[in-house]
Amino acid sequence: MADPVLYSFRRCPYAMRARFALVVSGQRCELREVLLRDKPPELLAASPKGTVPVLVDVDGTVIDQSLDIMRWTLLRHDPARWLQPERGSVDDMLALIAACDGDFKQQLDRYKYPNRFEGADAAAHRLNGAHFLEDLNERLARTSHLFGDRPALADMAIAPFVRQFAQTDIGWFELQPWPALQAWLGTLVESVVWASATQKYPVWKAGEAGVAFPPA
Repeated sequence: MADPVLYSFRRCPYAMRARFALVVSGQRCELREVLLRDKPPELLAASPKGTVPVLVDVDGTVIDQSLDIMRWTLLRHDPARWLQPERGSVDDMLALIAACDGDFKQQLDRYKYPNRFEGADAAAHRLNGAHFLEDLNERLARTSHLFGDRPALADMAIAPFVRQFAQTDIGWFELQPWPALQAWLGTLVESVVWASATQKYPVWKAGEAGVAFPPA
């Protein structure tokens, strides 16, 4: 029986969080690594918006939002209980993820890529984005993860964006008074799930089989 097809790009934080969920759930799929500057027609046919990740289920259903892919696979199988946080509810986690995907992502983009946005001041956007990170650090000072003492949906959905913010100027990030946040990010980046989800694969070419994912 065929597996769902996942169009992905290794460094995209949205695609990363979708792959995290696929790894932890054990949901097999055919991964097709793409170049965003050279999008294959098959990707655009499945989702004309042309962003990743895009999952095409075996019945042809297309899921082209990363958070929807996470929930789709975790509702099928959630052995690590990412949808059952120790504290709070799924709605609480979704609210925090929305804050990440909204204002924080806007600040991140303008901090990391100021030349892409007219009038962007990288230092100002870094300062604005830091408010969200300060809030996360306060939350993580109470528990090792965002909704308890183990990873849940919010941790894995937000961490790729925090890492991207940190990597923009790692020296600056490491000097900030955010020990809980820094420890949390370090733990996740060094985890087996992160390593499994971020392996490097060759670019997929039409007519070729994709890569079996998650890796064995």
